[in-house]
Amino acid sequence: MADVLALVEARLLSALGEPDARASVTFLGTDRVEVLRFRAAAEEPPGAGAGAALVRYATLGMSARPMADPTASVVDPVAGPRAELLLTVRSGLADTDKVLRALAVLAAAPQVEGVVVAPGGSLDLGGPLWPGAPFSSVLAGEPGGLVADLELDAPLDPVRFLPLLPMTPNEAAWKRVHGAGALQERWLRHGTDLRDPLRAPVRLDD
Repeated sequence: MADVLALVEARLLSALGEPDARASVTFLGTDRVEVLRFRAAAEEPPGAGAGAALVRYATLGMSARPMADPTASVVDPVAGPRAELLLTVRSGLADTDKVLRALAVLAAAPQVEGVVVAPGGSLDLGGPLWPGAPFSSVLAGEPGGLVADLELDAPLDPVRFLPLLPMTPNEAAWKRVHGAGALQERWLRHGTDLRDPLRAPVRLDD
């Protein structure tokens, strides 16, 4: 377990640089989850909040154990999908550092709730991601863009680094009906800046 997390941390640091802060959270009956914060330069093309530096948050600990299908009668303690979570937002526009505990809760969901987090899936916190946030759930995006998958020795599955896309309650409800692909297409069509922590919901009626 420790070897996997050491490799995961090394992959995060090689892709994102040195973290400037980290927090550790332990829930009853689960392994410890750390959340690392990385500062990054502003990215283009411009959009809402363009020019603001980016801050990235990454979980470390979720991949220590494989995720198991809750309907499976036998759980393999070694083989199975492994993942860590990534969240990128524009810095200085909201109190996003309070998202650390929320991310740890989401990272612990496979152990606590027996869910398998995969691209296109959603995770609901039941409350704002950070104080005053208009988002209470996230959509798991496709891995491989920001941090490449980490291959592990067989029979272990690779660790995938899943970007999290915050959703407003209306967007989450619309996604449940129409699917993740349709919501992502709508975000793209309307030029939604998913890194803006203050963004308004995308139009869902056109």
